[in-house]
Amino acid sequence: MAAIDLVGYLAATLTTAAFLPQVFQVWQSKSTKDLSLPTLLSFIAGISIWLIYGLLVQSAPIIVANAVTLVLNLVILRFKLKYG
Repeated sequence: MAAIDLVGYLAATLTTAAFLPQVFQVWQSKSTKDLSLPTLLSFIAGISIWLIYGLLVQSAPIIVANAVTLVLNLVILRFKLKYG
């Protein structure tokens, strides 16, 4: 694995892991009142575009990071729509 990929995976791990506490907080509290729906939707759109970009340039760190981050944020969106 190239050093540049290691940097990419490190960045991917840190930025993706940053969403885990939010997912757990929402899951445990069943409350999303402090989350902005427009911000969440905008972020999900951006992650989706990054994922498409990663697929187009065939960059594994970008694909993995954005696929996992997209799933985590879709979970948050599900809770937001369910518990609003």
